[in-house]
Amino acid sequence: MDEVTEFLKKNPVQYLATIGLDGKPKNRPFMFCLEKEGKLWFCTNSKKDVYAQLQKNPYVEITVSSSENRWIRLSGKAVFENNMDVKKSCMSYSLIKSLYKTADNPIFEVFYIGDAKAVISDFSGNPPKEYTL
Repeated sequence: MDEVTEFLKKNPVQYLATIGLDGKPKNRPFMFCLEKEGKLWFCTNSKKDVYAQLQKNPYVEITVSSSENRWIRLSGKAVFENNMDVKKSCMSYSLIKSLYKTADNPIFEVFYIGDAKAVISDFSGNPPKEYTL
């Protein structure tokens, strides 16, 4: 878990892939919030298309590469939870605070990746590192 969390922290803009409401793949920049309670947490807004997509089909894949030519693929199921401790922790990010103002904002949603699997790879020829989280 530590290596996955550190990789996401060091590469703050990831790409989240979902299945759109039209049944076609959608991909957009996203940001990892934090690891808490052994879960990888992200946030969004209940008015966004991505929220509706995740409600209909919660399976996602997140990827990002580093400047050292390494990359991670994180897949699993987006599990929404009204976890006020996590929401308050997310408010430590100035961008999130500027968007939602308070942890109890009714459109502010947090989710973790359930049944998560992560693979960290590079171009070294070494086998990828695989994690079940």
